Formats: sequence, C-alpha cells, structure tokens
Amino acid sequence: ISLAGRWRGSTKTYKNISFFEYHIINTDTLSSQAIIILSFFSLAEYSKIKQKHKDILRRRSESMLFYNTRHGEKILFSEHYVNLLLVDGHQGLEIKRHEVLTFGQKRLSLQQKSTVHRKIAPAELFSKANGNRPVKKVLVTGVAGIGKTIMVQKMLFDFGGNKNHLAFDFIIHMSFRDLNLIDKPTNFRELVLRKNRHLSKVLDNILANDNKLLIILDGFDEFRHYRSCDVDVFVTEPDEDAEVVEVLGSLMQGELLPNASVMLTSRPAAINHVPVGCIDRFVLIAGFSLAEVQDFFLRYFQDSALGDRLFAVVSANELMLTLCYIPAFCYIVCCILKESQDLCGDSPKTMTDIYVQYLVALIPKSRGLGQLAFQKLMEHQTLFYSRDRDVAALEGCSLVSTFLDKTVAQEPDCTEEVYSFAHLTVQEFFAAVYCAVTDHPLPDALQHTASPGERTNNGYLDLFNRFLSGILSERNANLLSRQLGLRYHKEKMDTYRQRIIRELAVLCEDGENILNHLHCLFEQQDPSLVLAMQPKLIRVNVSDETLSQMDYNAIKYFLNLTKGKIYELDLTGTGKTTWT
Repeated sequence: ISLAGRWRGSTKTYKNISFFEYHIINTDTLSSQAIIILSFFSLAEYSKIKQKHKDILRRRSESMLFYNTRHGEKILFSEHYVNLLLVDGHQGLEIKRHEVLTFGQKRLSLQQKSTVHRKIAPAELFSKANGNRPVKKVLVTGVAGIGKTIMVQKMLFDFGGNKNHLAFDFIIHMSFRDLNLIDKPTNFRELVLRKNRHLSKVLDNILANDNKLLIILDGFDEFRHYRSCDVDVFVTEPDEDAEVVEVLGSLMQGELLPNASVMLTSRPAAINHVPVGCIDRFVLIAGFSLAEVQDFFLRYFQDSALGDRLFAVVSANELMLTLCYIPAFCYIVCCILKESQDLCGDSPKTMTDIYVQYLVALIPKSRGLGQLAFQKLMEHQTLFYSRDRDVAALEGCSLVSTFLDKTVAQEPDCTEEVYSFAHLTVQEFFAAVYCAVTDHPLPDALQHTASPGERTNNGYLDLFNRFLSGILSERNANLLSRQLGLRYHKEKMDTYRQRIIRELAVLCEDGENILNHLHCLFEQQDPSLVLAMQPKLIRVNVSDETLSQMDYNAIKYFLNLTKGKIYELDLTGTGKTTWT
C-alpha cells in the first residue's frame, strides 16, 4: 500500500511511503526510526478509514428505493435485487427510433446469444476484456429504467460488505443529479469531500495511490453539460480549480488521475457526447430474462403462490411480457397487479391499455401531472428541480409521491429536491393525457406528415404519439372518463381519428414508410378506421426497420383488416422475405 503524508517541520514532502520501506531517508529532521513509525501510523489510519468508508457505502446502499416508496419505508436491497444481464457492446450511436423500442428489437437476440456474448458480473467490469490490455475506463449504457443505477448500487453494496470482487481500496460515487447543482469553479478534491468528509485525513494517500481508486459517475445523460465533456482545456491536479465540466472531462480523458479507474453510466441518447476514444470497454445492460422477470415477481410480492399466479397472468399477455425485460416497467406491471390482484376489465392489448390501468390502479381521482410531463418532454428534460416554478406549483399534490421519484441533491451550502418520473414512458404517457384532455394544440413535432428523411426527433416522440392515439380511442377515453373524471373533447377525438385515416391513405398510395402510423392505428383498436380508409392502392412499406414483436403485431393487425387488398408489401432490409 502506498501512503502519503507531510511531517510538520520537515524540509521534504514524503509521498508513496510503503509499509515495507525501512531504508534510511536523508532528511534534516526525521530519523529512519521516525520514518518507520510514520509508515506504521499512516497504514493504520489508512486501513481504518478504508473500512469506515466501506461501512458508509454499505449503509447508504442497503435500502432499495422503489419509485413510490412511502416515507420511512425500508426495502432491503439484499432481498429485492434481481440479477441483470450485462454483455460487452453498446447500442449504436445513431438512433432512428425511440430508445426503448430500438433496444427491444435487440434484446431477445442478445439474451439468446448470451453464451456468445459472455455474461459479465459487475465484479468483472474492470478485468482484462481482450488480451492483456488493462481496463481503466468503462462505459455502461442502457435504456431508461433498465437498471444502470441499480447496478451501481449493487457494486457499492457488495464492496461495502467486503465481498471484494473489485481490486480497489476505495470507490468514490458521484451522481450527475448532484453535480448539476454546482454553478461555480471547483476541483476534484472538493467534489470527493462533498459527501465523503470522512476521507479528508487520508485523501492525499488515496489520490497518490490512484491505481487502487474507482470513480463511478452515474447518469451522464442527466448532466446538464453532457454535450460539452469532450474538453480541450484540461485539469491535471486534484486541487486545480475549474468549471465542473472541465474537471469531469479531464477525469474521463485520463488527464486527471490517469491511473484511476472510471465507470460512466448513460442512456444511449447521450453517448455520442462521451469522449469514447478514451473508453477501454463498452458494456450494455440487457435487462431481465424470463427467469429474472419471474424472480422479480416473487421478490416483489414476497409470496411465492401469489407471485407465481400473477406471473402466469402476465405470461399470458404477450405485450406485457415482452416489455417486462425493463426492470422499471416490470415494477409498473407489479404495481397494477398489487392494487387489483388481476387485470381489471379486458386484458391489455396495447401499451396505452397498460398505462391506463397503471393510472387507474394508483389514483382513484386526479387531474394528473400532465402539464409538467408535457412541457418537459418537449424540452427533452427528464429531471425537475424544486426551484423550477412548475415543480413548486405541485407542492402538496398527492400525485408527486405516487408517480415521481424524489432524490435529494446536496451541496455544502445548498440542498435541493430532484424529481423524475418513475420511467421515461410514464412521463410520455402523462404528457399524452395532458395533450388529449386539454385545449393545447398538437405541437409541430407531432405532425405525422413529415417523411422519414425530414424527421428530426430521432424517434424521441414515437411512444408519445402511440399513447396519444390510444388515449384518444373511444374505449380508453370512456374508461378514463368513468374512472378518473377526465373530460374529453369529442371534436378533438374525431379530428385525430380522421387525420389517421387521411394520412394512412396518402402514405399507402405513395408507398411511404408507415410503421409508426400502423402503431398509432393499433393503439386505437378500432377496425372501422381501416374500413374508412379508401386508397386507390395499398402499398405497405415497412422497409429498413429491424422489426420487433410489437412491430409484427401492429403490421399483422393492419394486414388482417385489409383482407388481402394489399398491392405491395415492402420488407426490404427487415430480414424477412415473406409474410405469414
């Protein structure tokens, strides 16, 4: 172990003094005996703080915060953690469709090939991936709700419990939610000590021995400066003041603490802003397999008979089961079943159906968080700070604790509450409800008539559009009106339905890609819309898309309703040559 210390009155600074370093050091003020005593003293202090730090990490990570955990409720991490599948690789930098949908297409092949894509335990992230090249910088990516932060908590929990699979003396964990509050120059030392004051006595030793240090930066996509981290002005010393983005950018690129290990987690939407040239290993979180979904049900309900019965209910619904690979979505499904002990009414056929049941299950009466969800979605924001005027207006609203996840971001002179929806899709659903039941016009970004080449949102609003269509369907409108008292404008519903008919007819005649329109049609679950569509020719173009099970369902629904009137079916680039 390397130690660092400064002896009062000496003319030299002693760094990297090994416990076994007994040779005489020339100095005016210290004898060799004093150096040996200093080494023993520093080692004891270092070891003591090392164990204290582990104890603190263990305590901080021993409870699992579900999205609407009641105040004071303690859910033990060890009893509820379910294994996640981690594989080498990452989602492509170019995203054409909504990230949840895009990854859903890849998930099954990843899990089926998990023998080829070797499963990685969190403990193995910094083992040598290929050959003898050391792994110092790791980027872990995964879609919203897939379990990135839970994986970080697992690493901290195990490290704190001395399940020492990681060859580090110290782990420093930083959340970008907290780092967003820093609006003045800082340095790395200050960043570490903000939540780790107990390390102040040995921080020099830790930084001097940086090859035994792991720094975890969680939630890169939530960092308000994430587009600026590929810096060209570097910080090289831990005490050097700079803007927080320059400190973190220097750390990622190895200019600051070059021997330290760094793990960065992010949603795919932000990874093209990571300085990937310095990344030694890319890891993708593939979520749950079928066995893990069942395990999640058993741990959530804490009753094997009930868990098995409700898992069987979900297994019978292909759509729900397909989406349960995302842990956060699996949790949403469990919330529905916990309140109803079954699926109320008809079994859900579309994503909107599932979220309507989620809304109905958790709140008997409410106007919702729609305005906040809608405004922030249009601004590409998923984090809301208590200083935000829109958030402050919700003070006292019972829905906040029901549907929003609250964390506390802390600075030495500032403490602020940070909110986010239980999952990105929950925010999209609430935004769609708001858009459907108010007089707010549809924003330009929702215009379906834009051709694929003209679309600029990279699929960002794909699910929002589907939810909007499903909510404006007669069956869900009636349910939400009856259960929650939400008022719909019939004129708006009729206008929207006519638009679907008109645009589908035009796209079918022109042979344009209609996959997103087919999903909106599928959410309506109204055969009369297809019957009302009377194009001269029906050309179905779903080319250049990797089709998921949900895509197949939407296409099959349309083809069955057209009853063989298809003039052309373009499957180019989908991997299918015929349709059965």
